[in-house]
Amino acid sequence: MKNLTGQAFLGFVQLLVMLAIFLFLPGWSLDYWQAWLFLAVFSISVFLITLYFLKKDPSLIESRLKAGPAAEQQKSQKIIQALAGIFFILPFITASIDHRLGWSRFPIMIILLGDILVALGLYIVFLVFRENTFTSATIEVKDEQKVISTGPYALIRHPMYSGAFIMLLGVPLALGSWWALIFVFLLFTAIVWRLLEEEKFLAKNLPGYTDYRQKVRYRLIPFVW
Repeated sequence: MKNLTGQAFLGFVQLLVMLAIFLFLPGWSLDYWQAWLFLAVFSISVFLITLYFLKKDPSLIESRLKAGPAAEQQKSQKIIQALAGIFFILPFITASIDHRLGWSRFPIMIILLGDILVALGLYIVFLVFRENTFTSATIEVKDEQKVISTGPYALIRHPMYSGAFIMLLGVPLALGSWWALIFVFLLFTAIVWRLLEEEKFLAKNLPGYTDYRQKVRYRLIPFVW
């Protein structure tokens, strides 16, 4: 357990350091209050989520630590994860350069709205993790895994991705960059591609998933898609 805690918080610190580098180095300035506020909102949210599941469901944390293209078993998912990783980094680099050069002008209320979306998206992800202990960072089916159709899964089939979409949409707004939105939309495309491939995999390998798809019609947005 101590080793798992150490790995989890090491990964957490590495993520924050990486984000800080991408937010401050390209623009060559620490005078970027929007980035500091975003980092505070993001880090507090992720820290609390990590702390909760280290206590309540350490097996979920363990499964979430195995992530990235190398951890995926399917070739298509390796490609998707590699693209998603690139598209995830680019909004932060773009926002940093945007701030340095003054390309975008944002009202403070829009920036605060962005931070609210970041926190809200992460809260939805928390609810998904709490409902579904099988939510790993890779596409797989464990021996004891079953279909989850309660909580947010009663409304849509992929609520974790919905939470991620809300969080990611908030990032460019929180950082005050219209240009960063371009790469967020590219990331959305990669996530939708991953989602569609995941559904094929689950329908083939997870008993009961086909029936669940017929019962819960919508993937990401209730009454839309």
